Amino acid sequence: MWKLKLASADSAADSMEGCLDCLLKALTHNNAEASEKIRDAGVLDLFSALLAPKSPCAPKVANIVAEVAKNEFMRSPCVGAGLLPPLVQLLRSEDQDVLLQTGRALGNICYDSREYRTPAPPSCNLHVGLPQTLHLTHQLSSPSSLFTQINLMGFSTSYHNSLQAELISMGVIPTLVKLLGIHSQNPSLTEMCLIAFGNLAELESSKEQFASTNIAEELVKLFQKQVEHEKKEMVFEVLAPLAENDTIKLQLVEAGLVESLLEVVDRTVDGEREEDMAELKTASDLMVLLLLGDESMQKLFEGGQGSVFQRVLSWVPSHNHQLQLAGALAIANFARNDGNCIHMVETGIVQKLLDLLERHVNEGNVTVQHAALSALRNLAIPVVNKSKMLSLGVADVVLKFLPSEMPPVQFKLLGTLRMLIDTQAQAAEQLGTNPTLVERLTEWCEAKDHAGVMGESSRLLSALIRHSRSKDVVRTVIQGGGVKHLVNMATSEHVIMQNEALVALGLMAALDLGLAEKDFEGTRLVQVLHKLLSDERSAPEIKYNSMILICAIMGSEPLHQAVRGLAFLDVVAKLRAHENQTVAQQASLTEQRLTVQS
Repeated sequence: MWKLKLASADSAADSMEGCLDCLLKALTHNNAEASEKIRDAGVLDLFSALLAPKSPCAPKVANIVAEVAKNEFMRSPCVGAGLLPPLVQLLRSEDQDVLLQTGRALGNICYDSREYRTPAPPSCNLHVGLPQTLHLTHQLSSPSSLFTQINLMGFSTSYHNSLQAELISMGVIPTLVKLLGIHSQNPSLTEMCLIAFGNLAELESSKEQFASTNIAEELVKLFQKQVEHEKKEMVFEVLAPLAENDTIKLQLVEAGLVESLLEVVDRTVDGEREEDMAELKTASDLMVLLLLGDESMQKLFEGGQGSVFQRVLSWVPSHNHQLQLAGALAIANFARNDGNCIHMVETGIVQKLLDLLERHVNEGNVTVQHAALSALRNLAIPVVNKSKMLSLGVADVVLKFLPSEMPPVQFKLLGTLRMLIDTQAQAAEQLGTNPTLVERLTEWCEAKDHAGVMGESSRLLSALIRHSRSKDVVRTVIQGGGVKHLVNMATSEHVIMQNEALVALGLMAALDLGLAEKDFEGTRLVQVLHKLLSDERSAPEIKYNSMILICAIMGSEPLHQAVRGLAFLDVVAKLRAHENQTVAQQASLTEQRLTVQS
């Protein structure tokens, strides 16, 4: 070790090279032990000067740094020795060996994984780790999750994130993108760039820098040239995190990535090899991800005439579950504005989705069910689509999934029905008088482990009453045990849910107070209303509808007595001075009603 220090002081080139060779040999023999000795002897502090662009030792020193940085305990010392800035400077070199060793060194210093190290070049007899793997999964653990989520292994600690951020601030991204363009024929350098991109792309702050380069064009060109499955997977690993950025989504679409992905789908759809199925999944999932950007989605939709849009539609009736899934998710993504939704309903897409769901009532593929229901829910949002979809039997097909025990399916089922009955009185009455549905809703209203399902169930109960304004629906909900869930909903932290609950309870009181009376008492509705009116944080519409409901329940003697017992007059009198005129006027009317009936 001290021999290296002396050589550094003497600047004797031959002696220096010999010392560096000894270090590499020691690292090859026992990396961890040799690395520890290098650290303890203070040798790392010498490397910064030896990594100067014109230093003949730079490639070998970078190689040593890459080797020692395979050990997690050596990464902080490497950073502390100030090795990052000179290594980043070396990325501007024209020497391919320097570039390769530098990339390895930077990658290993910043990498945070127990399994992977950036590979050494083929010429070095060093350990080569397996590349990190891309996991594209449909995230169904959260009921509100609509589309494909990307889960890519990367830097998990704040320390390594800060190292990435430091590299980004040094301008490493545009430098590496330029290198990829220049050295795209060098497999080792290309792989080094891809690994670096995959790691850096995990940081949100990197996306803007990537978007300002021609990374999309370079990656698409590189992807189109790949033949081997492993090489394609490496490019996929970079494309996935980058495609989370909307600007880069559009750039990738404009660079022709979609056409390349469609070619992969066509080539692998009937393949039985594991790698064919993996490529099919990754390509189709990436297609769906590209559609999450508004501009990229609209560009591919092309007024409903786009060739890509038509191709994706053909996936829905496929016999391949992965394509069915991707096709349904793609429709859900295309259905993100009224114009697209109206066009798709007019051109018969609803029937394709219904046919797909019918195929999965018994097969029970949860991801396909979830995706198809997501698409139907989005399509049902425009008012003009609701009656058309109801006439096609959408509600009847959706109800076939009531027995499902899968929260993601339950959540989308509820959302689809709620969208369908909005402003549709007849449909709301038909569903609201279905005791099986109402009983299932009251059951799901208690799904405390699944807040999304619980909330959507309550909202659908309320919607059935609000949109039908039917006494029969009110009776079905009361008999099904729905009152307590609506009262509980009135205390929600979400104003929209509070308001929907209060309106539904008001209609209950107006349409069948006699039947609702006992449940109103049992759920302490009067006390809930007193709290809502007394709370200064309650929104104006909550105060207004609470007073409407107070007036509506005064026809019940026990509820009237409960109102008198809580001194509502004092609370309501204060609201006559409320800044919202509607609230103030209703407070005056409510005060009069309370005074007369007291």
